[in-house]
Amino acid sequence: MKTRIMIVGLALALSGCSTVGSMSRTVGGWFGSGPAKAKPAELVEFKPTASLAEAWRADTGDADGHLFHPRAEGDDVVAAGGSRVVRIAVANGNTVWRADTGVKLSAGAGAGQGLALAGGGKGELLALDLANGQLRWKATLSSQVTGQLLALGDTVIARTGDGRVHGLAAADGSRKWLYTRNLPVLSLRGSGGMVVRDDVLYTGFPGGKLVALNAANGAQLWEATVALPRGATELERVADVMGNPVVDERQVCAVAYQGRVACFDRRNGAPLWARDTSSNSGLAMDERNVYVTDDQDAVTAYDKTSGRAGWRQDKLARRQVTAPLALGAWVVVADGEGYVHVLSADDGSFVARDKVDSGVLTPPVDIGPGFAVQTVKGTVAAFRLK
Repeated sequence: MKTRIMIVGLALALSGCSTVGSMSRTVGGWFGSGPAKAKPAELVEFKPTASLAEAWRADTGDADGHLFHPRAEGDDVVAAGGSRVVRIAVANGNTVWRADTGVKLSAGAGAGQGLALAGGGKGELLALDLANGQLRWKATLSSQVTGQLLALGDTVIARTGDGRVHGLAAADGSRKWLYTRNLPVLSLRGSGGMVVRDDVLYTGFPGGKLVALNAANGAQLWEATVALPRGATELERVADVMGNPVVDERQVCAVAYQGRVACFDRRNGAPLWARDTSSNSGLAMDERNVYVTDDQDAVTAYDKTSGRAGWRQDKLARRQVTAPLALGAWVVVADGEGYVHVLSADDGSFVARDKVDSGVLTPPVDIGPGFAVQTVKGTVAAFRLK
């Protein structure tokens, strides 16, 4: 097991509490000293066949162990980190506004419906005016806000570390609906992503489940199994859906740690195909393939119709590779040392590479034109690729 996997939940059995806490430890740190960290693979030399250039940099605040995702909204990017939320112009990297929330943030950014969204470690959900960064409203949820934050129509959707999905009124933050699910004893940081299509929210859970909810009222439409927990110990039985599910007009796909990558009919959850793999980061999809970064830091392309494995890029072993971004002719990943790698979507070969100031833990984000990454130090860096 890789020592970079992060445990985020431990049921407090001795006190009789079934709520998952917000403690965060490496597997080695929580369960003992653990094995020595393996040396990352040396970067292979190659002849670049695409032009990759950094366009601009902006700063939020130190991630402090949390997973932050920049969000493209119109001609701008909204990012969060530390206690700050920043709106950045895509064209030139100029700061449109910067807001210090006074809250130690744990999730963000989200954007939509005229709002910029960020979440805090004590359950704070903040909605800022997208035009000027002023606080519109603040709500207090049941535990630490985690992962993606979504704004859809008149609803804001947030996840918390206790297994709940919250639907709130975009106008004032009042509760519209609440979806609650029991969690296993242990779960991984980075589990529980969400994606919306056609007013349906698809969201993964610890324990290997993928659930479709009505985004307007939180009603469950169907549930599917991405992976089944197996093993004698709680650690061996971790089988969490990692990263955000991906969806097209026909299917929704997800991947689980110590489990499978699997695709389902998005109308009813009927299984379409599945392949054994284990991922602690996530996946991406384009018109041809589903791309998965596995827990050995290899990126594999699976035909999204049949599930047949195509190419596999395994030269980034032990580099803490992020989930991929599918970007036309390319697949983009970043790593724990701050390198950004561009692969050919046709065969997985390296086509370009660059470096930012520190490690990247969350996947690159399409900001059209180009893409952006956010580092653990809070740098948001935009790249142009051609």
